[in-house]
Amino acid sequence: MDRVRIGIIGGSGLYDMAEVTDRTAVTLTTPFGEPSGPYLLGTLRGQRVAFLARHGAGHRLLPSELNFRANIFGMKMLGVDFILSASAVGSLKEGMKPLDIVIPDQFIDRTRGRISTFFGRGLAAHVGFAHPFCRALSRLAADSGRRVGAMLHEGGTYVCMEGPQFSTLAESTLYRSWGADIIGMTNLQEAKLAREAEICYTTIALVTDYDCWHPDHDHVTVDMIIANLTQNAQTAQAIIADAVSQLPFDRTCECASALKFALITRPDAVPAQLKTDLAPIVGKYLPA
Repeated sequence: MDRVRIGIIGGSGLYDMAEVTDRTAVTLTTPFGEPSGPYLLGTLRGQRVAFLARHGAGHRLLPSELNFRANIFGMKMLGVDFILSASAVGSLKEGMKPLDIVIPDQFIDRTRGRISTFFGRGLAAHVGFAHPFCRALSRLAADSGRRVGAMLHEGGTYVCMEGPQFSTLAESTLYRSWGADIIGMTNLQEAKLAREAEICYTTIALVTDYDCWHPDHDHVTVDMIIANLTQNAQTAQAIIADAVSQLPFDRTCECASALKFALITRPDAVPAQLKTDLAPIVGKYLPA
């Protein structure tokens, strides 16, 4: 199988990329179990890409049910260096309106008990995560958003909540007091795992509604969100397609060498099977 350097993760409302041609579905098994579904390999704007529907066919997986490790590890197995993800979010700021696009640059973690590392079980590692999104890839995505005419906000803090319920009014008000900008349920674990896998990662956040702090949006419904998602998905596809046409770039960012000084365990103490299992990620540092 030829290496695919560009990965796309589609979230709520973005279950396919209409422009992708020469399609082949590839089912992968990882050391961490099954990904959300097959990876759709194809050509987009002259580039080979791998597309994964985050929530599976028919949107059957809750955010808390996602096998984030398998999804990102599968991308690494395909040879992916860049992941463009799309996700639905609620807005915590009046100025970030429904149908706007946000390219966030920070996270606040409000999830509980989700596994968000490939390490453990005999291999300890601690990667830097001060800047959780690839800054070079985020700039590229923002530039693409402006080129396609999106109402775009570059930068912002994404609160990643557990769900699947939406926020209480007290929570929404608290997050606003922290200065957070948008809220969603999926992207933090992807970003952490992509960093461990030395993959550049950014999010194209699709604002579907104001979170419940807003007096006109205190009863968010799925119907409301889906209606806005359908419209936003077209913009997201245009941004992703334009960004793909600008890739790949020379990776001098911190993502490309995130593990260089992160592996703590003495090499001869790492279990042999673990080295084999994690070879796509650690192989250049810990040969099997």
